[in-house]
Amino acid sequence: MASPVDLPPVRVGSFHAVSLDNGVALDFIQADSHLIVEHYAFLVGEDKFDQIFDRIRARELPYWADPGHQQPGQITHQDGGRGGYRYDPDGHYLEIITRRPYGSGG
Repeated sequence: MASPVDLPPVRVGSFHAVSLDNGVALDFIQADSHLIVEHYAFLVGEDKFDQIFDRIRARELPYWADPGHQQPGQITHQDGGRGGYRYDPDGHYLEIITRRPYGSGG
């Protein structure tokens, strides 16, 4: 059986996902201009999501259910899990999700 790093990238929407041996996937996108904001997504278990989300709400930090900021103060339940987006202090876009990794099927 091939190691994940031996597999070709998988197309997921606008991204090309590269799987690493430790279960991490790096998603790449080609842009015609310099990207100012970096996006980091973290796949976490349900308990860890609750801990993170409780801290976000306790600190009254803004969050969204979608990357386009059309659903403020909400989380998503897409793909049978939960997820949310917010900015870190440096302006990078953070996403926490409990569902399976994008493009993994199932």
